[in-house]
Amino acid sequence: MNERLFALFGVIGPLLAIIFIGFSIALAPWFSWWRNALSDLGHALNSESAAYYNFGLALAGLFILIYSVTIFSKHAKYTSLFLAATGFALQLVAVFDEVYGRLHGCVSVLFFVLLILSCLVYAIEVRSIIGALSFVIGLGSWLLYWENFYEVGVAVPEIISSLAAISWVVLSAIKIYLAQDSRKN
Repeated sequence: MNERLFALFGVIGPLLAIIFIGFSIALAPWFSWWRNALSDLGHALNSESAAYYNFGLALAGLFILIYSVTIFSKHAKYTSLFLAATGFALQLVAVFDEVYGRLHGCVSVLFFVLLILSCLVYAIEVRSIIGALSFVIGLGSWLLYWENFYEVGVAVPEIISSLAAISWVVLSAIKIYLAQDSRKN
């Protein structure tokens, strides 16, 4: 398969997650950034947007996983392992939705821990300022939430840490895509 296509998976995967989360929020007038977790959107018994939310996360996780183990692994070997595990954990969040109770809680924590660790490993491995900022923003959003610095639902640190990580994933994929393009010329 074309390496440029694999690079695009690093853009498409995160964008799919954002699109499906946004669509799910639009379908759920009850959703509140002050009371809910994003996973509330995926509760198979209580949310009208569950199918969209869970499908979007599963698909996004697949694209991120494929990006990680193909073209990205040639550019950041160690980060690709963490990012692949993060993509798989995202799929687990979708498969084991809130109906699964404690199991969902465990895979959600696993996802966010791996996401933040991926940022740190990327920052160290490729000496990336955006990776370091993503780590600080992601971890900081959780620390401020746990310390009750602001009173919001858990969806807020979830989206902040996710968007921070998405920034370097998408930029790395674009950089790889453009490098592949220049090699053809």
